[in-house]
Amino acid sequence: MANKKRNVVETESVVVKFVGDSGDGMQLTGDMFSEVAALEGNDLATFPDFPAEIRAPQNTIAGVSGFQMHMGSSKIFTTGDMVDVLIAMNPASLKSNLKWAKKGATILTDTDAFDEKAIEKAGYKQSPLTDNSLDGFNMIKAPMTTLTKESLKDKGIDNKTAERSKNMFALGMLFYIFNRDLKSSFRYFEKRFKKKPELVEINKIVLQAGYNYAETIEALESVIQVSPAKMQKGRYRNITGNIATAWGLLAASEKSGRPLFLGSYPITPATEILMELSKHKSLGAKVFQAEDEIAGICSSIGASYTGSLACTTTSGPGLSLKSEAIGLAVITELPLVIVDVQRGGPSTGLPTKSEQSDLYQALFGRNGECPVIVIAASTSENCFFFAYEAAKLSMEHMTPCILLTDGYLGFGSALFRIPKMADMPAINPPIAKANDPDYKPYRRNPETLVRQWALPGTEGLRHRIGGLEKEDIIGTVSMDPLNHQKMVDFRNEKVEKIADFIPLQEVDGDPSGNLLVVSWGGTFGAVHSAVKQLQDEGKKISHSHFNYIMPLPKNTGEILSGFKRILVCELNSGQFVNYLRMRHPKNDYYQFNKVQGLPFMINELTDKFNQLLEEK
Repeated sequence: MANKKRNVVETESVVVKFVGDSGDGMQLTGDMFSEVAALEGNDLATFPDFPAEIRAPQNTIAGVSGFQMHMGSSKIFTTGDMVDVLIAMNPASLKSNLKWAKKGATILTDTDAFDEKAIEKAGYKQSPLTDNSLDGFNMIKAPMTTLTKESLKDKGIDNKTAERSKNMFALGMLFYIFNRDLKSSFRYFEKRFKKKPELVEINKIVLQAGYNYAETIEALESVIQVSPAKMQKGRYRNITGNIATAWGLLAASEKSGRPLFLGSYPITPATEILMELSKHKSLGAKVFQAEDEIAGICSSIGASYTGSLACTTTSGPGLSLKSEAIGLAVITELPLVIVDVQRGGPSTGLPTKSEQSDLYQALFGRNGECPVIVIAASTSENCFFFAYEAAKLSMEHMTPCILLTDGYLGFGSALFRIPKMADMPAINPPIAKANDPDYKPYRRNPETLVRQWALPGTEGLRHRIGGLEKEDIIGTVSMDPLNHQKMVDFRNEKVEKIADFIPLQEVDGDPSGNLLVVSWGGTFGAVHSAVKQLQDEGKKISHSHFNYIMPLPKNTGEILSGFKRILVCELNSGQFVNYLRMRHPKNDYYQFNKVQGLPFMINELTDKFNQLLEEK
């Protein structure tokens, strides 16, 4: 390496975005940069942004794939709003992402990709690298493709393979810009490609070439230093929300002593949960990739009947198909975890984009009186804890639980401190004992209204359950109207009683005042950051974020009644605010909604908060 003296500029946090054509390896490049940042001790949050098409037309805006990362020396709550450093590998990626770059941001481009045809496909009339439209940005123009080929000329590498390595050249430049050591990446290559040593050598050479080239650029007299974050001691992993969800279910299986069964059908953006669990047969996980959504959930109900911690994973369209079977799990009063990784809808909608638009479906999307538990994760890392909680509540209360995450959480990643199993709360399913002379299929615990879980084959506990209404206690088929009323009331009250077993709702800020901002699910990071920004400015604003939705925490009404105005922020057209209006109608609700397949930006939230604070 060269030893050019560098001026180091310290910064608390920085947002970096990698964008290029679908074949440019932006996801891999971003993932590698994130891994090194984590090893350097930075806190971080990431989000991949890619097209729904398997392979969109090359050099078109529709085919742009991206990866955004926010890293810092303090706790990171979002993947960032505007970008400090943008790596744009072709004209289309520059055109579609320039609007997210701060004025004065550093932009790295591969000048070899800006040929006449690619410029025209992207919708430019002339090259943006020469028409002065990028004035005000710190432009780093490098012939990355040419220099990549040059670095590999003595290795007998074909042109196609060399061109595909240009993302490593860009990454090498980025390591120089952020004052990073290449050794961590070299170790990453050795681990990732240990069965292909030729790829290890190629990537090392190109990464080093990019680093060395960056040292020669006059515009890079200063490099950026993001110091390690102060974090609680422990073992950390950069983890996506989908993997965290899978791990949470595995942990619940171990803690409860119930074998894990997942019956699912692949669907974006939930498929990775199925994929991750399929790797853990050694932990007793059984994974069934069904032929469709209905078969997936029905297989899970069968597994639940036999005593498994049964789960099914899906997104909005699949949840629609599963609705009848959820009703079967409700009337049979069997535990079942349904993970809904929400995406833009309706129908196929925006498969790779995120929304919170399935809340109505989770709460009401079934025939008959059919209540289920509904909870929502709020960060990529706490998908682990809420998957665990969904399993605990479902098994201990013998009813289905829908866990809502979303594409932003599921695909996004954050640093996760791996907990010790000894520290996780106990899970105690109400399993009936053999030869219990008092056992009846629908005899209930008088405090919780929970029936016992009689595992088939247990001596002395013969019983039957099914989709027809059953007689209270004894469980025979019953069409009696008064019995139906009683059983409907029991099933509803059983879910409502779960409020006694979940945490009370908390408020960040004053417990009463003029404005309470309410959020739920995956909007936590942006809303928390926006509220804190105004609180630091001395403004009177409070925040309450909901993870438990059905039932709501017991003190929800008390909290809401303490504020003159309640602003509910959500990525839909107003589903949670209308639910609150239904459950707690006496309050003055306002709403701020966004349905663009994009997360909230902090500045649009602070603008809305200030607007309400300034109104008399």
